[in-house]
Amino acid sequence: MLKQDLHLKLSQKLSPQQIQLMKLIQLPTLSFEQKLQRELEENPALEAGKEGAENEDPDFQQEEERDVIDADDINIDEYLSDDEIPSYRLSANNYSPDDDDKQIPYASGVSFTQFLMDQMRTFTIDEKESQIARFLVGSIDETGYIRRTLLDIVDDLAFTENLFVDEFEVRKVLGLVQQLDPAGVGALDLQDCLMLQLQRKEQTSSVVIANEMITSHFTSFSKKHFSKLMSALQIDEEQLKEAIKEIEKLNPKPGASYASSTKINSHITPDFTILIVEDELQLKLNGRNAPELHVSSSYKNMMAGYKESKVKNKAQQEAVLFIKQKLDAAKWFIDAVKQRNHTLLITMNAILNYQKEFFLTGDEQKIRPMVLRDIASIIQMDISTVSRVANSKYVETPYGTRLIKSFFSEGVTNSEGEDVSSIEIRKELEDIINTEDKSNPLTDEQLKEALHQKGYPVARRTVAKYRDIIGAPVARLRKKL
Repeated sequence: MLKQDLHLKLSQKLSPQQIQLMKLIQLPTLSFEQKLQRELEENPALEAGKEGAENEDPDFQQEEERDVIDADDINIDEYLSDDEIPSYRLSANNYSPDDDDKQIPYASGVSFTQFLMDQMRTFTIDEKESQIARFLVGSIDETGYIRRTLLDIVDDLAFTENLFVDEFEVRKVLGLVQQLDPAGVGALDLQDCLMLQLQRKEQTSSVVIANEMITSHFTSFSKKHFSKLMSALQIDEEQLKEAIKEIEKLNPKPGASYASSTKINSHITPDFTILIVEDELQLKLNGRNAPELHVSSSYKNMMAGYKESKVKNKAQQEAVLFIKQKLDAAKWFIDAVKQRNHTLLITMNAILNYQKEFFLTGDEQKIRPMVLRDIASIIQMDISTVSRVANSKYVETPYGTRLIKSFFSEGVTNSEGEDVSSIEIRKELEDIINTEDKSNPLTDEQLKEALHQKGYPVARRTVAKYRDIIGAPVARLRKKL
């Protein structure tokens, strides 16, 4: 049986402009500059530079999107401006040479993989072994490890390289790869990595003990069961200390040292800069490499020519439809860029005022508890907008460049009834761990008691969470002789 009903429903749809604005807000500075360049390349109605800025019409009202646009309905006057004052007469050329954008030179060099490949060419091996070696080197990650089993590599060689080999052949070539520099590269796990490095060291008594420790008693070593190690190796505490010192000199990530020294674009471009001038904070948005945008004067002339034309044929109507679409896109984008900059500034300014004590002193204990909702209520915007600003942007302060998200933290009430940031508690926890007796490190329960004595009433599970955040292992693994 057919039945018709009438229902009322509320729905919210985002306009193309709103979607574009949200995407622009979450872009960091470098990505935003790249987006500007793409828009300038794709839209001929959009131009960069100060000249021609008078072509923007601030009173222009965007028409609602329609599926069909009729050229006869286009109001040409909306795209024309009566303001004939050039923009250069409305702006000041007061930039100091010191304000010029300085390009940071990038490190150049071959990749880590190519560095290893170049070394492999010094070995005298046949074509089959060379093919296996290239595959193995290509499987080494940036830390220097091959994080796959040899059986998996045998299968991949068969499926991807059409090369049928057995595990013995792969292991033989792997032995050659593991002779490459830096020492330890090509290891299958941490134990393998440490063994490879110890084998290259001068075989003193301490190195021999260390090698035996890693080779045959790695589990006891990793869990720091020192009494078991001394008993198994038949050594005293002093010999154990010397052997452990040799192991501590090794690099658990041999590839990372090479990769970090040749990494390209490894610097961070801050989105904001905070300066202290006469005990007052100044906030700047990084936009020196972002060009000023305006609507093309050529497109303005095209629209004016269409208006003055007495004969309007089909070709002219199609042309003006194209022009209108490009002008709309240009005006929408310019407006979105302005709103982006405005949103970023008011959001960061609210954060600056909220954390004013920290930005003036650099003391992390001055960081106030702050969540996204706090800033959202100040600037009267949605929490998701604040999140987009905080998650991907950096601010340069007199105390270093930091991710904006790092200033957000939960609060805890201390013994004096004051709200303190979890960042402050983590800093106190880190200080306690750094100054503890490493021969008898504090357990999480003892760390909790130590924090209680300093006025921070936190639970043991909270201590464990904060300890993980600062990268400190459990007490047993912090133990040293």
